[in-house]
This record gives sequence, C-alpha cells and structure tokens, in this order.
Amino acid sequence: MKLSVAIPESALSDDSLKIDKTRKISVLARACSIFRIDTIYVYQDGNNKQDGSLLVMILKYLETPQFLRRRLFPKMNDLKFAGVLQPLKIPSHITPANAKKINRGDVREGIVISIKGKRFVDVGINQLVPFFGKTSIGKRVTIQFKEGYPKFSVKEIDKSEVPVYWGYSIKERANLFSLLQEWNGNIIITSRKGKNATRENISKYTNSDQPTLIVFGSPEKGVHEILGGKMKNVQNAKILNFFPDQATQTVRLEEALLGTLAIINAQRIS
Repeated sequence: MKLSVAIPESALSDDSLKIDKTRKISVLARACSIFRIDTIYVYQDGNNKQDGSLLVMILKYLETPQFLRRRLFPKMNDLKFAGVLQPLKIPSHITPANAKKINRGDVREGIVISIKGKRFVDVGINQLVPFFGKTSIGKRVTIQFKEGYPKFSVKEIDKSEVPVYWGYSIKERANLFSLLQEWNGNIIITSRKGKNATRENISKYTNSDQPTLIVFGSPEKGVHEILGGKMKNVQNAKILNFFPDQATQTVRLEEALLGTLAIINAQRIS
C-alpha cells in the first residue's frame, strides 16, 4: 500500500514564532517517516507563501541525509532553528562512514561532484567513487554498489528500486482541487463531516493496489471549506472522520496526521 499525504501551506498558521513552526514541521516529518509516506504534497490555500516556503524547505532538509546537508543547503534564515529538529533516522540516514563496511548491493545517497573533469559521487565514506550516471554535478543521487570495498563501483538507481523505505518526496501544488483532479488512485479526505472511520471502510484502501492520497485541511478551514463548491466534483474520494466524538474543539494537524496514519497502519497490518 503506497500512501501519500496532502497538507496545506497554512499548516503552520496557528504558531506565531519561527522556532515553534520549525518544531511542528519536525513532528510532521517524523510522522510521515514513521508510517512510510511516499510523497508529501504541499498545496496552496491562501496567502501563506512564507509559511509554505518554510514548510517545504525544512521537510526537504530533514529528509536529506546529514552528511549531504552542508553541500545542498547553504546558510539561510529558514534554517535558523535547525538545531531543534529531531532526526528522522530512516534507513537512508543510517549508513556507516567506514569504507571497509561497504558491501556489494548496499544503497546510498550521495552528491555528484567534479574533479579535474572527472565525475565522482560523495557518499559520506571519506572516499570519492567514480560516477558514470546521468545525474548532473551538484545534484543528489541514489546509488547502489556493484562492488564493495576496496574496489568501489556504483550504478545510479531510482529510489523506487530500493527494497526498504528510503524517505518521502516533496511536491508543491497550486491548489488542492488541481491535485485531486490529477491524482490517479484512491483519495481519503479527513473531515469531521465524514462518516466514522471503521475497519470496513478503511479496508478498501489497505487492500488496494492503487496508491492512496490522504488529504488534510488547515487550522482555519476544513477540506470542505477549502474546496467550496468544487467538492462535489472530486471523484473516487471517501470522506472519513478519524476522531469521532472528539472532546477538543479542534484537532491540530500534527495530531490528525499521527492519529490518522496510526489507524490506517493498524488496519493495514491486522
């Protein structure tokens, strides 16, 4: 079951300080990583460009292995409070730096560099490896070792070829409706106005070979309010309430994300 989520760029609007916004993004990234989210779609829902930019930047930063961050992310104001971010510790991040521990078949993230006209990939082992793939210089790449220590040889592969969870992708969309229109698969819209989520109505998605997109609203507006009259034109979507009989006035996005994904995951493995 391949899961993706859609969250609004206004997801941080209920926090006023950048350090608090940064902490919230860390929680969102951790939740998506725990439950193996394939793609995080950040959609525009108003005049929240600054928050949207911060959200996308830090989500990308967190998904990037630590040894690559200095090369890929220059010093910038959006990363001012990067020190409060919690590491994801997903498989693509947990890689030994000892070159002698690299074996044939191992997968790594790296960055393509050029030295004296020849291309190499830096995979964080204090030893550059010759690179003959298509990825351009200065870009991140996923590689698999054809030969391990000491005669390193690598090939470029797609992230989808990695046998374990290798992190989420980030994609931005101009609005929610266009995302739902282009989505080729199942859609779950989370809403208090939906039917209560049950084992029966969730199993349709957990047993499906189609990818599933889970859609979340903003702190100020639910998905119905964001879509307005276009809601009736959304195809192949189920509206579900994952927090029936909630005692709080609202459920914060980070809470909704963790709770919803935990419920779906429990159903998936049962």
